[in-house]
Amino acid sequence: MKNEGFVFAGVTLKQPRGFTALCLDLDVASQGATAKEAQRALYEAVTLYLETAFENNLPYLRPVPKDQDPRFQNPDSIHGSFDLHVDIKIQAHA
Repeated sequence: MKNEGFVFAGVTLKQPRGFTALCLDLDVASQGATAKEAQRALYEAVTLYLETAFENNLPYLRPVPKDQDPRFQNPDSIHGSFDLHVDIKIQAHA
């Protein structure tokens, strides 16, 4: 059985100093000097977020509220969008 992992929607936003990357499905964000740096930092932040949620049996989906979603509130602020692919190994213990 192949583990397909997770795919989440992400956007990068240009800031006065660098970029912010935001995972729209989890409401997790990170920053970087470049868009790619922000996306790499977001990958790490999302991975840690998911690991913590799974270890503590917490719900992990937590979409950005529509009134805070840059796609609806300020679409001109979006630098780009991307799919965030995250592979996590889940281990069960008895």
